[in-house]
Amino acid sequence: MNSSLLLNRPNSIHSFSVFQNHKTLKFNILKLQFPSAFAELPKNNCYRIVSFPPSSLQVQLRHDSVEFGTVSFSRVRVSSDDARFGSLQDDSVPQSPSFMEFITSERVKVAAMLALALALCNADRVVMSVAIVPLSLTHGWSRSFSGIVQSSFLWGYLISPIAGGTLVDYYGGKVVMGWGVTLWSLATFLTPFAAETSLWALMAMRAMLGIAEGVALPCMNNMVARWFPPTERARAVGIAMAGFQLGCAIGLTLSPILMSQGGIFGPFVIFGLSGFLWVLVWFSAISSTPYQSSQISRCELKYIMGKKQKSFPTENNTKARVIPPFRRLLSKMPTWSLIIANAMHSWGFFVILSWMPIYFNSIFHVDLKRAAWFSAVPWSLMAFMGFLGGMWSDMLIRSGMSVTLTRKIMQSIGFVGPGIALIGLTTAKSPSIASAWLTLGVALKAFSHSGFLVNLQEIAPQYSGVLHGISNTAGTLAAIVGTIGAGFFVELVGSFRGFLLLTSLLYFLSALFYIIFSTGERVNFD
Repeated sequence: MNSSLLLNRPNSIHSFSVFQNHKTLKFNILKLQFPSAFAELPKNNCYRIVSFPPSSLQVQLRHDSVEFGTVSFSRVRVSSDDARFGSLQDDSVPQSPSFMEFITSERVKVAAMLALALALCNADRVVMSVAIVPLSLTHGWSRSFSGIVQSSFLWGYLISPIAGGTLVDYYGGKVVMGWGVTLWSLATFLTPFAAETSLWALMAMRAMLGIAEGVALPCMNNMVARWFPPTERARAVGIAMAGFQLGCAIGLTLSPILMSQGGIFGPFVIFGLSGFLWVLVWFSAISSTPYQSSQISRCELKYIMGKKQKSFPTENNTKARVIPPFRRLLSKMPTWSLIIANAMHSWGFFVILSWMPIYFNSIFHVDLKRAAWFSAVPWSLMAFMGFLGGMWSDMLIRSGMSVTLTRKIMQSIGFVGPGIALIGLTTAKSPSIASAWLTLGVALKAFSHSGFLVNLQEIAPQYSGVLHGISNTAGTLAAIVGTIGAGFFVELVGSFRGFLLLTSLLYFLSALFYIIFSTGERVNFD
């Protein structure tokens, strides 16, 4: 519903008219006194402040009040639906939406597009985990050299998170994510041509993939912070990260099939083209903020703004510093709790992602397709458990539990659970039992998404992008050490099981560090 306000100044008599739904309500004001007739204005509409230059007029309409500044002949259109002009406020408290209202909302469409982007992100990177087996046989690569080839992605991934996170804080998640998906899809598409050229070209293209994908998670955090109120953010991260985990399952299960039909490099071409299609939809259908969306309903915008407890700089169209306060960020222990958590999360993630197909192939002597299947099943369950953990986390906060305690509970489950499961994996005597332990560990690992991953937005909303970049860089270093170290460890010791036990110990120590030093409160970094 739209309203149009017309104000005139004929001599000493002031009059204005409100045109609403093709009906006119006209009121006269003598000597700038407020008329009682103004109470006839409908009280169920929200109006905003509309400002003009000093020579013109300033009007505020809110329910049944009006204030005049310097008056000149002006015509003003005030929309009660246009989300672009700022927040909607009234005296009522927005009610929590039903499940159907939530899953059909515009903000869930944003989360779904983020999930698809993260699915492509992971599918593009795990293709090499399957392709490395026939490539190693063809070129005669050793286990340690295969680890080096796989880690070329991580060397690129090491470079971009901090710079990418800074760009996200400055330009917003929509623009940076769009360009990131474009570049990593191009790198994936060109990988077959690079592999036919030389080993160095192949590694360079994988490094380019890592550089582009380094912005994905900071962009996800930025978009979630803009579109979701605090009581729904764990759920939103659960939806987005479900795509991330399903990307592993999709990449691991489809890659052997596509390789059997289109050669070793078939999956690279298919996933690369899919990324280009995603970019077209992203730029045409998604807005940076709820205010800029032409599709969002008035009620949803009102709900989002009414539920937000604090106004973040990114939501007020003010940008974070171009050069973030790195020294201040690194001087706080809550920052280090996130860095350690992200490092351990990446260590376990990439060790499992990169080596489990080879683990099942070498320990239990299953063929490549079955090995990929055993490795893919855990990621599918992880996607579901991540969303379940997000819903549980939001429910605990709404019930009155502190954000700090909620994050520590989620993180403890997400790290202690996989640590115990990896110990069980080392005792497995069959591929089915091993897959069950691995599935349990990876599924429980998803609870950490409602721990440290959401915690980034809470302790530093204005620097969540760069903070995510710093922690991601630490995680990438840990992933490089873990991916390469697993290969050398197996060659030196002759067993995968010892490396899995080491990873289990690191999970326990990281959980303890997070419990001691983390917080769910905002930290002053300025």
